[in-house]
Amino acid sequence: MATATFSRYADLTALVGLMTGDEKHQAAAASTLDVLWVLYDRVLTVTPETTDHPDRDRFLLSKGHGPAGYYAVLAAKGFLTVGNLRNWTESDSPLGHHPDRTLVPGAEISSGSLGHGLGLGVGTALGLRAQARDRPRVVVLLGDGELDEGSNHEAIAFAGRAGLENLTAVVVDNSSATHGWPGGIAERFTREGWSARTVPNRDHAALYGALTAPHDGVPLAVVVTVV
Repeated sequence: MATATFSRYADLTALVGLMTGDEKHQAAAASTLDVLWVLYDRVLTVTPETTDHPDRDRFLLSKGHGPAGYYAVLAAKGFLTVGNLRNWTESDSPLGHHPDRTLVPGAEISSGSLGHGLGLGVGTALGLRAQARDRPRVVVLLGDGELDEGSNHEAIAFAGRAGLENLTAVVVDNSSATHGWPGGIAERFTREGWSARTVPNRDHAALYGALTAPHDGVPLAVVVTVV
């Protein structure tokens, strides 16, 4: 069964269905599926052939639990094979319940322990700035519950003050935060000097518009509400 025959958005449900045994994280996988598709299909400049290119865009999956949606999109885009999905989590598989950057083609970080991705994204954006590489984007996907982690407070504040224009935080909001955010998640970022937009998770045109919106001199936050 060739991966090329499963390269459309309509194929993602079938691809996710090949990965069983992690049912408790099905909601996490489903909530990220649409924004992951829009990112890899229309926004990110990275392919299976350019995963080591210095001018590639970097995608960091901070929300590393429930990665079935991520693996499905990587398979649809040719980073993985359908066979990889079929035997995921087996002893000889590169695909675990949490992504391992040394085993998963295209994965920029290993993740699963929440709260680390945005700080790593800030460091990656600073590294690109130090190399005078202005074009690559650094996109970090995290969950609203994960924002409770204190490391994110520091990363949000620093990125805004440092004007990291090449950094984008995508926050999937499924109302799982313990304390919530007064004024909403977008307001949290805006107060720290970010440009922020809120869009529904199933509206691909709105997701694309938000992810490519101009944000001169400041980082971008896209809050994706799960409906």
